[in-house]
This record gives sequence, structure tokens and C-alpha cells, in this order.
Amino acid sequence: MAEMVLSLSFPTLPDRPIGAYVLDMVNVALIVKLVAKEGRSGELAEFLRGALPLAEAEDFTPAWFAIRADDSTFYIVDAFANDGDRNKHIDGPIAAALMAKAPELLAQPPRIDPVDVLAAKLPR
Repeated sequence: MAEMVLSLSFPTLPDRPIGAYVLDMVNVALIVKLVAKEGRSGELAEFLRGALPLAEAEDFTPAWFAIRADDSTFYIVDAFANDGDRNKHIDGPIAAALMAKAPELLAQPPRIDPVDVLAAKLPR
């Protein structure tokens, strides 16, 4: 049987791979782990759904996700062009609302991990 060889090539724009243009939009991110108190998972899920309009209003936050991993574990993952935008978000209304509700809804303080984006695929 003949062996198949797969060759991949990626389109480029003037001296930059196409992914480099996406990274102009997102270079840094936050991964926030939230653990709901027993019996409060539904309220935390509703709180996160309700935060979407606040995230949509932040033109400096091109990507924002509220994710449920299991019954009581949730994550917020959001990405930014730079540290300044990430800090604006941390000082913004979503974080303020979360910290105000944390004692009521969370079993432990939120774990907030600032991270670097290595690669991303976003709508154009």
C-alpha cells in the first residue's frame, strides 16, 4: 500500500502568519475559577448569564466566556489585547458584581489566574 504524505501550508499576510493578526486582538487573558456553595449553583449560573451584557459593553474585551465544568465548578475566561485592557476589566463592573456576590454564592474565593494567549481563533 502506498504511503500518504500530508503537506500543510498556512496563508500569510505581509511577513506575518495570519494568526499574528488575531493576536493583535488577544495577547493576554484571565481564567477565573468559581466554586459555588452547596445549593447555590443555579444562582451562580444565572449570575454569570446575567453578566453577558456587561461583557458585551466592554469594547476592550473581544472574547468572554462563562463556562460550567460540573455541578458546582464554573470558569470565566476572557481575553484582551494588552495588560491595560485586562486591568480595566479587573477594575470594571463584572468583577465588582462578582466580588459583591462572592460571600453569598461561592464556597471559596475566586481563583483569578492572569495568563498569556499563545494562539487564538476568533470570528473576523
